[in-house]
Amino acid sequence: MKPLLQSRLNFRIAQRRERCGRARGFTLIELMIVVSIILILIGIAAMKYDNVVLRSKEAVLRTDLRTMRDAIDHYTLDKQDAPQSLDDLKREGYLREVPIDPMTQAPDWVPEFGPVVLSPEQTSTGMVNVHSNSGKVSKFDGTPYNEW
Repeated sequence: MKPLLQSRLNFRIAQRRERCGRARGFTLIELMIVVSIILILIGIAAMKYDNVVLRSKEAVLRTDLRTMRDAIDHYTLDKQDAPQSLDDLKREGYLREVPIDPMTQAPDWVPEFGPVVLSPEQTSTGMVNVHSNSGKVSKFDGTPYNEW
């Protein structure tokens, strides 16, 4: 009976090793499913990241336009004469630097000239507004950047 007991023991040990061997690794299907899920999550994150970058560029554009428009108004009220270019604002200290348009990545702003007079002492006209040079349209509110 001893050899029969030994063979049963060997059989059980072999079964246990076989089961443990299967449980230690992953099948190809399991790995493909995990990789697919990871790729889907990366794709979703990339789309969200693009939207965040675009929103931040739009926020910078709005801030730069507001800053330059305020500088134009202050220059006009202080000097009793409208600036003729953005360089006038920089030269007189109303702007440290002419900002770079975040949509075109260049300081290529489009000045708007007009007959707007801000005070009775103002004798001439000049630049009254500034716009982006980008022809792109905002995907969030549907307006062109050069109309902001």
